[in-house]
Amino acid sequence: MAFAASEKRTADYIRHGTTNLFAALNVTTGEVLGECRPIRNGTDFPAFLEKAVKPHAGRDIHIVLDNLSTHTTPEVKEWLAKNPHVHFHFTPIGSSWLNRIEIWFGILTRQSIRRGTFSSVNVLIKQIRDYINSWNENAKPFTWTATAGEVLAKVRLVATNVKKLVNNNSN
Repeated sequence: MAFAASEKRTADYIRHGTTNLFAALNVTTGEVLGECRPIRNGTDFPAFLEKAVKPHAGRDIHIVLDNLSTHTTPEVKEWLAKNPHVHFHFTPIGSSWLNRIEIWFGILTRQSIRRGTFSSVNVLIKQIRDYINSWNENAKPFTWTATAGEVLAKVRLVATNVKKLVNNNSN
């Protein structure tokens, strides 16, 4: 796409379906475990968790998650009860940047999926798998570049601006 040009879409675009990507990022190595499923439900997610935690057997495992309903189904709660060494930590709503797998999802989208043309869901899944394999060949952990003070300063600034908005809207 050229600079300052509008994005164009053809009228004959056909959506061939979707897939659900379960993914786990090992924060110490940067490696990603990913699995595409046609649906996401209370039984699919615990099955993926089982694969994700297996290499870390015998150690405490801390998993950072968003607030997707799939992460708190009765099946997931039952799985957690059977795996007391696994601990869930949920990010606050609107704070996906705290979850490094969400950062990786953005990279996957920008570098591999966005503006792609996939003739079927299987082609999309192959693209995702190939990207994960390529990523893992040169995986490196993400490194925070902001200091705690810088992050807290931004949080304070946002809180101040939200208060101003609320006060302006209540008048």
